[in-house]
Amino acid sequence: MPVEDASLTQLERVRSAVQLGESHFREFKSALSGGPGNKRPREPQLIRRDIGEALVAFANADGGELLIGVEDDGRITGVPHPEAVIDTLIEASKANVHAQTPLPVPRVGRVQIDGAQVLYFSVEKSLTSVHLTSDGRCLQRRDRETVPVPPEQISFERQERSSREYDRQFVDAAGTLDLDLPILDRVGAEVAPGLSHEKVLQLLGLADYDGTRVRLRRAALLLMGREIARWHPRCEVRVLRVAGTSLGSGKDYNVLTDRIVTGSVLHLLGQAWEEVRPHLVQTRLGPQGLFEEQVRYPEDACREALTNAIAHRDYSIEGRGIEILVFDDRLEIKSPGRLLSNVPLEELKRLSGVHQSRNTTLTRVLRELGYMREMGEGFRRIYDLTSTFRATAAAPGLVA
Repeated sequence: MPVEDASLTQLERVRSAVQLGESHFREFKSALSGGPGNKRPREPQLIRRDIGEALVAFANADGGELLIGVEDDGRITGVPHPEAVIDTLIEASKANVHAQTPLPVPRVGRVQIDGAQVLYFSVEKSLTSVHLTSDGRCLQRRDRETVPVPPEQISFERQERSSREYDRQFVDAAGTLDLDLPILDRVGAEVAPGLSHEKVLQLLGLADYDGTRVRLRRAALLLMGREIARWHPRCEVRVLRVAGTSLGSGKDYNVLTDRIVTGSVLHLLGQAWEEVRPHLVQTRLGPQGLFEEQVRYPEDACREALTNAIAHRDYSIEGRGIEILVFDDRLEIKSPGRLLSNVPLEELKRLSGVHQSRNTTLTRVLRELGYMREMGEGFRRIYDLTSTFRATAAAPGLVA
């Protein structure tokens, strides 16, 4: 592919963003005010405030992009302000952020699309700082909302940096041909039909173009690496069926079956599920003397738990994979890595919806592809599905 064609343009970024719609990673803001038939330019200071708030919230969460001149429903209405005002809007990514907590260098641009001007901003997740608006407020993106949070809630501990940065690192030994191209084709058809492989990767934050070549991030290889063992030795899910209620060792080793599924994340999400699914039912002799299948665990809850494990495991721990142990009385999913410091166990138990992504780039792609829903709702969903199932089937417990 010619080098000059590899870089994703601002116009392509904006068109793709509008097509994908608002999400945890994307926000649209109108530059107009007033009712139908009486639209007029919004006050510039209000737009500047919106820009500062949105970028701070994205940097304090999982990163994201902001489009000014686009309505919530995706209609492009543009920024009709004078040039001097637009210059101040572009500078809001600095001026409306506290001087002592500057953002990771944001991407800022302006494009003409369908006869209207749109301002584009994007910022990556911050790994070293908690960011504030120019008036000292700490905000964070939560699904499709920007909410105030205490700064200490999103403080980062130094020992977590290696796991938080792992999927964002560049792997210069890898190129596009090291990816599973049929999977990349499917991803492109889903999020940005018509764009080249290189541009799809840039759009999803999986690669950068440095002017001469496309550099892949580790998340691209984790998600769709063609020979995954070259890039991660334990990108795998191991499924063990254990006879009894505890795992024995030595002469008491009681594993009936032991299957390992290896592959990229997008491969694991399907193939590991096919390996787990048969264990969710059990054949028993019924009261009529006939063999009957009994559903032991709610399928949707188990799939949610598996997706959660694959998406949020600590991939910087390269010597272990995910383990699923199916006992007679429960199913356990063990994912490498501890909880992040700002995701307290007690908050998870309270189903408060607390959320922080360790693998920001990877989980963003899974969210765009529909494998994950609103951020922070996974455990609530597992709990609700399991509670409903227990109420109707009196099933054994699920431990994830």
